[in-house]
Amino acid sequence: MLNKESSGDCTVSTCRAKNRAIKDALDVLNGSWKLQILVSLSEGTKRFKEISREVEGISDKMLSKELKDLEMNQLVTRTVRDTFPPTVEYSVTDHAATLKEVMIALSEWGILHRNKIIGS
Repeated sequence: MLNKESSGDCTVSTCRAKNRAIKDALDVLNGSWKLQILVSLSEGTKRFKEISREVEGISDKMLSKELKDLEMNQLVTRTVRDTFPPTVEYSVTDHAATLKEVMIALSEWGILHRNKIIGS
């Protein structure tokens, strides 16, 4: 059981609230692809195939699904241009931009962890 003495300033209720918030964030960003897609789009608006080329290993079917999930969670906008054939572009929302520091921190930690585990 967590208590104030054993966990710093984390009481049972504050730990539960923090864990709930982390679970919510992970539910939105779950899987191997969503953060990679957001990193790709953080460099600017892109078309589907551009994202597909930058996110190594993702299938078109999975990319389509993940983009729909990101759009539903208001992290990505999909814009259809009135051209022939229609042009579809994706970009990050202002809300997604709030993840920038999280993505940088995860990238830095990933590099440290990789170096620790495999030594390169």
